[in-house]
Amino acid sequence: MNTREDKFSSAMMRTPPSGIRKFFEMLIGHDDVISLSVGEPDFPTPWCIREEAFYHLEKGHTSYTSNWGLIELREEIAKYMERYGMYYNPKNEILITVGASEGVDAVLRGILNPEDEIIVCQPCYVNYTPLAELCFAKVVPVDTSLNGFYPTAEQIEKLVTPKTKALMICSPNNPTGTMIPKAELGKIAEVVKKHQIWVISDEIYCELAYEGEKHCSIGSFPGMKDYTIILNGFSKSFAMTGWRIGYIAAPAELLAQLVKVHGYNTICAPIFSQYAAVEGLRNGWKEVEKMRVSYQQRRNLMYKAFCDMGLPVPEPTGAFYMFPDITSTGLTSEEFATQLFQKHNVAVVPGSVFGAGGEGHIRCCYATAVDKIKIALGKIEEFVEECRKNKAR
Repeated sequence: MNTREDKFSSAMMRTPPSGIRKFFEMLIGHDDVISLSVGEPDFPTPWCIREEAFYHLEKGHTSYTSNWGLIELREEIAKYMERYGMYYNPKNEILITVGASEGVDAVLRGILNPEDEIIVCQPCYVNYTPLAELCFAKVVPVDTSLNGFYPTAEQIEKLVTPKTKALMICSPNNPTGTMIPKAELGKIAEVVKKHQIWVISDEIYCELAYEGEKHCSIGSFPGMKDYTIILNGFSKSFAMTGWRIGYIAAPAELLAQLVKVHGYNTICAPIFSQYAAVEGLRNGWKEVEKMRVSYQQRRNLMYKAFCDMGLPVPEPTGAFYMFPDITSTGLTSEEFATQLFQKHNVAVVPGSVFGAGGEGHIRCCYATAVDKIKIALGKIEEFVEECRKNKAR
């Protein structure tokens, strides 16, 4: 009889389940729990976007689209990217995906061969490393906690080898909320060009920047278009998580390969989601700005609270996450998150699930109603005090 290992893919057997979704699943059936765990806006999708979807559903627009996605949407995305100094041909340099997450999978499968190396800046979103390892590539982590939670060109340069195929970055970052400074991003661009490797830039949070910070894409630096793969989407900025709509912008020769993966895997993104995204890019920006301002206010509230608790935390300049250091409690991040949930009905994500530099931290999402954030912060403070007293005994 076959063993269990014989029945399943060995690579899949080695792949752990998402640490974020683990805590999300724990919430099911617990209406009394305040969740700061899942990175999902608490705003409904703006009305103009929903109304556009209703219109197309009423018209019976429920068919497949081209594998590439609606040309109207690709044209609007191309116009949007010009804001950041990047110019892409909507016909063959932009591919619509089922969320940015599908884009990550398609890109990694499209560029990685077994034993290739990919440098991944960590802590990072939980799907980068497993998806790269499913391609039988070697993940080489950059511990950004050593430098204020953003990577430096010097760190990356030291890790490049003849086997290096790509670099993975995310700015603004999930889980830390930090952004790579423009000057440092320019230096990283020089490393990428020097070694002629791909840089995969996850820019899903680019519209959520605070205190006058402006998003800068590595793809906007001179000579970088040939080396840059940009991942973006509508889930975070437009509060469209359930619509599953994202995109890849990259050189045409690469997208000609990626569209094959995308076509076999998903065929196309939902057509009504694509029409809705068109409307968002045309007329949804006032609502995006209202949400951004609200997130900034919540960020200020949470940041002050963690500072008052004596928990060191980098002040987020983007996204909607905070990554406080909880080592003073004497607990691991897994222990802290589990006990906080069990004893105080507050859900956070242990930093350990985000890779190198994440242990000793927790990720708290502030895309939650202010009244709930205040209650959750009070309970976290109470738990931190309990832990410190227990540690002192």
